[in-house]
Amino acid sequence: MRSNIAKGNSGLTYEIRNIVLVAEELKKNGIEVTWENIGDPVSKGEIIPEWMKDIVKDVASKNESYAYSPTKGVLSTREYLANQINKRGGIQITPDDILFFNGLGDAVDKLYSCLRPDLRVLLPEPTYSSHYISEVAHGSIPPLTYRMNPANNWQPDLNEIREKVRRYKAIVGILVLNPDNPTGFVYPENLLKEIVQIAKENDLYLIFDEIYNKIVYNGKKSVLLADIVGDTPAISLKGISKEFPWPGSRCGWMEFYNTDKDESFKEYVNTIVQKKMSEVCSTTLPQMALPIIMEHPEYNNYLLERSTHYQKLSNIAYDILKENKYLFVNRTDGAFYMAVAFKDGILNNKMKLKIANKNVESFVEKLMDPDMELDKRFVYYLLGSTGICVVPLTSFYTDIPGFRMTLLEKDLNKFEKTVKTISDKVIEYVESV
Repeated sequence: MRSNIAKGNSGLTYEIRNIVLVAEELKKNGIEVTWENIGDPVSKGEIIPEWMKDIVKDVASKNESYAYSPTKGVLSTREYLANQINKRGGIQITPDDILFFNGLGDAVDKLYSCLRPDLRVLLPEPTYSSHYISEVAHGSIPPLTYRMNPANNWQPDLNEIREKVRRYKAIVGILVLNPDNPTGFVYPENLLKEIVQIAKENDLYLIFDEIYNKIVYNGKKSVLLADIVGDTPAISLKGISKEFPWPGSRCGWMEFYNTDKDESFKEYVNTIVQKKMSEVCSTTLPQMALPIIMEHPEYNNYLLERSTHYQKLSNIAYDILKENKYLFVNRTDGAFYMAVAFKDGILNNKMKLKIANKNVESFVEKLMDPDMELDKRFVYYLLGSTGICVVPLTSFYTDIPGFRMTLLEKDLNKFEKTVKTISDKVIEYVESV
């Protein structure tokens, strides 16, 4: 080309999928990979019930499922979702307060790209990669974050949030992921109300990513933003990729709360709608299927069965890993991930795991870099040594070293063996020097 045509990137990588490239290379050398890196229940063996498939088949037989939908989404589906919120008795919304996207990745990108570049959203740390990458891309500088504390069940410090909001006037919004990804923390109601109050007192808006709101267990309850938001401007993010689960549908939506309470917020929301309008619309078929699936008499039982299974895996993993003296381990109560942190100062760049396959050993050693994050070194050695593919915690944009694994394996015995292997390898790795 007559010029370098690629726009410079931010240097950020999506490690959840990037590590797949490494694993695929190892598979060429005979390594059997146990995938614990990505939150896709279907790829981990989740069997979609026949009644749900029958609904999708029936909707797919209708001509209108092949057409464009309105820009904001199928009206009957938005009416259904608005009614689901309104009958809870909290915030009251209309179908016009709902906007569909091709998955929440699309929605997250719009959230930040429509924000003035000099303004920031306060993010949790660690945080889900899509939020971090999109927020940094819009601002072009490192984010402002509040720490999720592994020594306190991953609970954030409200005083830190208050201080960050007070000190940095560029902050105009606060992001909450509830249940949280990657930690699996489920926020108690009192903590959420305090965050809403902080936003209200400082004239901020809220973003609550609630895509896992129906996947909670261990006696916890997921409190929706709609129930506690009051008159604070806010956006809730929801979707069906994890709940149905139907990740391949790419179907998520925003719910806008209190757009009439602040002109600046209303203009921001209108900007998001206008940007979506330039893409015409989102996928029609899953929108049409959504209310029918959610109203099916087996739907709630299906959700309960899945949550009960995740609870079993959560407790298996917790009971095994909590005994490891080198780790901070908290029980996962929502979503289907477990984030495990190494204790302070445990890791260094001299540690290794034995890798029996010499070609794999050579490949892994070539990946090592003096500046590589210490938990990423462990994750690559774990992959080469055992075939277990987890994600380094620092790839969720925190300086807390650790790893995230999923709670999606259908075979309980295989899962228990995997977790025991991870724990054993942590010990072997740390004690290798």
